[in-house]
Amino acid sequence: MSDDAVTTNAQVDSGPVRPMPDPNDPHTKLQKGVSAALQALPGEFESKNTISGVNATDLFSLNSFLGSSIELEVVRTLNSLRQIWDPDSEWSTYRFERSSQAFPDVWLVNHGTVGEAIAIGIELKGWWMLAKEKVPSLRYQVSPNACTNWDLVCCVPWHLDSAVSGAPVVVEPWVESAKYAAQWRDYWWQNIKETDGSADLEYPDDATPYPSKADRVTVHPVNDGGGNFGRLPRCRPLMDSFIESTMQVPILGIETGAWVNFLRLHSESAGAEAVIEKLQRQLKQLDKKVAPDQAERILHQLRTMAELLP
Repeated sequence: MSDDAVTTNAQVDSGPVRPMPDPNDPHTKLQKGVSAALQALPGEFESKNTISGVNATDLFSLNSFLGSSIELEVVRTLNSLRQIWDPDSEWSTYRFERSSQAFPDVWLVNHGTVGEAIAIGIELKGWWMLAKEKVPSLRYQVSPNACTNWDLVCCVPWHLDSAVSGAPVVVEPWVESAKYAAQWRDYWWQNIKETDGSADLEYPDDATPYPSKADRVTVHPVNDGGGNFGRLPRCRPLMDSFIESTMQVPILGIETGAWVNFLRLHSESAGAEAVIEKLQRQLKQLDKKVAPDQAERILHQLRTMAELLP
């Protein structure tokens, strides 16, 4: 079975199940609130960064160029949404903080003198939606034992508001139990993915939640010739519906997937005029769904891209 094979319903049913935290535990209410705040990001996120004049062939570097600032802005937005995740001020001394060197890379940290040091964690990853892979570059190798039942993993898709220029905006994120994502990854690797030889995994000893930088908490496959262990988009169907819906998000009236196809066509050495012409034909096929002023804006962006293409 290849990495792209469809996982059967029977395989899903035989796999791990999501943690069912105690409804009376205050962390359970907190987790629900944090999940709701993450889902509210599209309407609350703001970025002061504005991008312009980037060569179209350099656009694929945007994820690494802006990725960290996008993730920092997500953390700032989470703190501004306290009314969603802490409506009763039960966690008033806590604040979200990001540390890219730790797991998870966002912690809800206590700045008071009473209570636990960390209440919940989020492994956060931004995803530039026009990346040529059409999937997030989300590599997740942590042991399930390093996750509490309340920790989350979150992937936040983003794009520039004028497709190839403008300010970053985010769309609906993917939010999942961090422990379940780790357990499903291991199950998929050992029971669904065909490997060349052993599918065994080596787990770190004594992995616990909220480790220090020096603690080893990652899982290592015995055999991983392709270096693909931990790539969650491959652990199907974990992120399938999220990726599919994100590729359908319209940017200037054209689905994200069409923009990616445009950039990929050029990166594959197609002539600039041929690429622009093909995308214009796609626009004409959609013209019944696109308002005239919106169509003109899209065509303006296409002309801008044509000028940027070498």
